[in-house]
Formats: sequence, C-alpha cells, structure tokens
Amino acid sequence: MKKETLCIHSGTYHDGVTRGVNTPIFTSSAYEYLDREETVYPRYFNTPNQTAVVEKLCALEGGENGVLFSSGMAAITTTVLAFAGAGDHVVMLDALYGGTHAFVTDTFDRLGIGYTFTATKAESVMQAVTPTTKVIVIESPTNPLLDVIDIREVSRFAREQGILTIIDNTFASPVNQTPIALGIDVVVHSGTKYLGGHSDLCCGVAITSHTHAARILTMARHLGGSLNAMTCYLLERSLKTLALRVERQTENAGHIARFLSENSAVRRVNYPGLPDFRDHDIAKSQMSGFGAMLSFELDENHRPAADFLRRLSLIRPAVSLGGVETLICAPCETSHAKMSAQERRRIGVSDALLRLSVGIEHPDDLVADITRAIG
Repeated sequence: MKKETLCIHSGTYHDGVTRGVNTPIFTSSAYEYLDREETVYPRYFNTPNQTAVVEKLCALEGGENGVLFSSGMAAITTTVLAFAGAGDHVVMLDALYGGTHAFVTDTFDRLGIGYTFTATKAESVMQAVTPTTKVIVIESPTNPLLDVIDIREVSRFAREQGILTIIDNTFASPVNQTPIALGIDVVVHSGTKYLGGHSDLCCGVAITSHTHAARILTMARHLGGSLNAMTCYLLERSLKTLALRVERQTENAGHIARFLSENSAVRRVNYPGLPDFRDHDIAKSQMSGFGAMLSFELDENHRPAADFLRRLSLIRPAVSLGGVETLICAPCETSHAKMSAQERRRIGVSDALLRLSVGIEHPDDLVADITRAIG
C-alpha cells in the first residue's frame, strides 16, 4: 500500500467488542498477568496503544519493530546507550541536533564512551572510525543548516565494518525519506515534530529490526521513558494525516525557499530543494521530497535578525517545528543554545541564522508576512 493509505490503516487495534474504527484508549496502568505470554505494563512499552503507533510507524519506515518514547531525546539517548558502553567509541556528526550534541559532551566522558564529531560528509565519517567504534549517528537533513549526507555510502561502509548506524530522520519524516531502505539500522524521530504535527505532543520513536528493537527495549525499560495512553492515541490520530500535511508543507517550503533565494536582503538560503544547494544532488537521490524545513541568513545591514522576528505577524517565533503552523526561530537562542558560541561558529550556526518550519497555510500569505518583516 502507498504511504497515504498506510497512514490511515496500518497498526489500528480493532476492538471486537465495540467494533469501532479507531484504536480504543487503554488507560490501565495495571493489567492481569495470568494465562498470558507477556506481562503488559506501560513501562514495558507494550500496551495496545503503544503497539498500535509502533506498528503504523514500522509500516511507514519499512521497519520490523520499534520502541515508542516520551520524547525525541529519550529515543536517541536510549538507543545510543543500548549499543555503546564504556570502552566503546561513537562517531557523530558535528551538525547533530544541539540537544544530542549536549548529551554527548555532558555524559560520554563520565560513562567512559569515546566519541568523535565529524563534518556532514560520508568520507569524514569513515575517516573518524576507530577499531573500537560501535555506533555511527547521523542526521540528514541536519538541524539547522539542512546539510545532507550520503546515507547509502555511510550505511554500506558501516555494515562492512560491523558498526551499527543510527539516523535522526526528524526533518525528512518517513514521507520524504526511508533510511532503512538505504541500509540504516535504526531510525529515530522526535515525534514531537512532524509525527505529532500540531505542536501539542511530546514523543519520540526508534524503528528498526526485531533484534535491535529487543536491545533498545531492554535499555528503555531501565530508563523508563514510556508514553501514556492518551498521548499514544493523539499521536496515532495525527499520523493519519501525516502524508497530507508533509506534502503540503514541503510544497510550501519550496515556494518560500525560491522567494528567499531571490531576495536581495537575504544572504544565504539553506534548502535541499534548491538546484544550487550544495547537497542537492545527494538529496535528490535519496529523498522523495525535500522537506518543509529551511534556514536563511538575513543581511543584517538591511534588517537585524532580532528586529525581523519582532516584525512578523503571521509567522510565530517559537521553539520546536513540524506543526501545521509556520514557526521561526534563531538557533543560537533555541535549538543550539546549549552549545558554546565557539562551537556554533565552527559548525556554521551564526547569530544571523534563522530556521523556518513551514506549515500548511497558503504560501502567498507567508511570503507577504516575510516581505513586510524584511521591509
């Protein structure tokens, strides 16, 4: 079935008693255990509501099994710790989400895990591998510069070396990119973004094989980042419109990226869908759509970024992304605030950089709002 159909029908728990078309909400935190093969418990990540969402996302990502978490950070941290421990080495992109970067720099030394940050290039990742490397973590497109890495090349190399690969697929979503088909072992999402899609849920997920999922599940049960039934229900409902939302958001983002690239008050636009974007050819080869995220730098001699943000009326300066409404932020003050100014400069995140999460509004209204704010 096509993804639009899978969004609607895959994973649904059909209750034989009420015969409702939607998965019921199972609010129990206690379940009877006699005469059943596995004990059901929310912290065991195996309630009907949790399972329904995982099955839907497995269908969309092409995975066998997965674990649903209470946040994207719970998903990425638990997954990495499931496969890397004291004495091991992890290769990660410099341009990973700022929260993931902070997790590594704050905890890996204390845990005895070695690590190397690299540029968003397959060659750089391969060169950073050591005899003790157990995990490679990538993100494509990256946050907030939208750099794209050759996923096939990284996964091919890693499998030859016996190294597990993890990708943060949040920006692309399973609508625009399915990394498991490109050879990646584990796909992680901050479900707070496109999967939830309405700026009202906090969740995360890791999708992979049965074997890898079992290992992640063991660590997850120790750390306890499970998701409650009500949020599971809302997430499953949101996923039914995922394909429609992302298709419209991607179309809008392309429209706005082209507008910004032609505006003299804009120094640079980062969007994989632009033909002259540095990683356009790689993105075209591994993405079915270029996504709804972009970033740009204003010419601050014309309009300082802080002033521009305050002049917007329709587009809201706010943290997070992936919702139906268009949001904008300065990464130096939000997603990458935990990184030092020196680290931000090193990876190309300037104080003038603005990240735009494009929603489903009419693109003409969004362009008009940006035009007024630029002045």
